[in-house]
Amino acid sequence: MSLRPAISTSSARPTLEGAGVHLHRAFGFHKPKTHDPFLLFDDFRNETPDAYAGGFPWHPHRGIETITYVLSGSVEHSDSLGNSGTLGAGDIQWMTAGSGIMHQEMPSGNVNGQMHGFQLWANLPGSLKMTAPRYQDVQGKEIPQIIDDDGTQVKVITGEFWGQRGPVDGVAGDPLYLDITVPANRRKAFKVDTYRNTFAYIFEGAGKFADTSTPQGVLLEKEVRGEELNIRDMSGNRTLVQFGTGDEIVVQAGPEGIRFLLVAGTPIQEPVAWHGPIVMNTREELHQAFTDLRNNRFIKPKDH
Repeated sequence: MSLRPAISTSSARPTLEGAGVHLHRAFGFHKPKTHDPFLLFDDFRNETPDAYAGGFPWHPHRGIETITYVLSGSVEHSDSLGNSGTLGAGDIQWMTAGSGIMHQEMPSGNVNGQMHGFQLWANLPGSLKMTAPRYQDVQGKEIPQIIDDDGTQVKVITGEFWGQRGPVDGVAGDPLYLDITVPANRRKAFKVDTYRNTFAYIFEGAGKFADTSTPQGVLLEKEVRGEELNIRDMSGNRTLVQFGTGDEIVVQAGPEGIRFLLVAGTPIQEPVAWHGPIVMNTREELHQAFTDLRNNRFIKPKDH
């Protein structure tokens, strides 16, 4: 058994998307090979409707899959295939854009006006970029939740873990997507496939991801009196941790516990041509996609 070291850590950065939705982006649009097969990860977490009410009006996608996980509030969605529905707290939507889809996502808050969720973009290999689009909406009650003897909780959204398999199926690369809660001051190890790119995203509490037998915090940059210092510290809210090779991840939870997403996927290792919501392999394919969009040929017939 070899521990996977935490090779980098960073904080999600504030940004605006859609019609003025405030969110934090952990990665995306730069260095797409770093997290291959994943392209982008957004944390949309707001306390008041004015920060998200504009939503994400009609827009296209081609060549990718999007994974939306709602923690509080809801997201109403509709698409060019005639699908529509509402994702509530705990629900998941896995959308395969494939050859092309137009859709919109309109968030609403809970009774206190709060809205919280995540969206992850996963690349499709060249052989599947023009596959037929589809949706998978999964209610939270369908997601297996495992509670270990020490109180650790794991929700298996997709992939197989601790003898349970997530309800989302048939996606490219069969990624692993887990929602993990480790109780206060607990040290916990999780096995992850050595050959998969793996990251953790912390969104509650704090903890230390270890790369030795003695747990240490991941390396963080902090500024003290105008000078940046590299120190060992606990990683907390909105922290992205990228892991190196190995087959086990170890986390030491802080005094308030820690909750994080653990995501792993097999790299596609193909060229990436990316502009906005469309991701292809070549600039020619990208140009064709936007030509299709301008000429109303973006949505392909079912028998294409």
